[in-house]
Amino acid sequence: QVQLVESGGGLVQAGGSLRLSCVVSGVIFSSKAVAWYRQTPGKQRELVAAIASDGSENYADSVKGRFTISRDNAKNTVYLQMNSLKSEDTAVYYCKTGVWVLGRMYGDYWGQGTQVTVSS
Repeated sequence: QVQLVESGGGLVQAGGSLRLSCVVSGVIFSSKAVAWYRQTPGKQRELVAAIASDGSENYADSVKGRFTISRDNAKNTVYLQMNSLKSEDTAVYYCKTGVWVLGRMYGDYWGQGTQVTVSS
């Protein structure tokens, strides 16, 4: 079955950095897009960054220039490098796999989430 396992979350001071990892199994990883989303209590889950199967990257305006998404097809892993973190980046971060079409992510498989807390 399809599984996504996130790791790398934690507590960091504002201005600091974290790197999240998402390991995907049960799919032909190189043919899939993977996206990172985040969610805070009472709010909808929002797209943070996505990387398509061809390696093209997409970012939410709020993280452009600070976050970088990358993939290692040999390890079935997608990373989210988060720099210059702000308190508003505090959220549970989830990864999702599927296909990226015309600026949208389509897929049904999610990870369990990893908490990122940025203290000011």
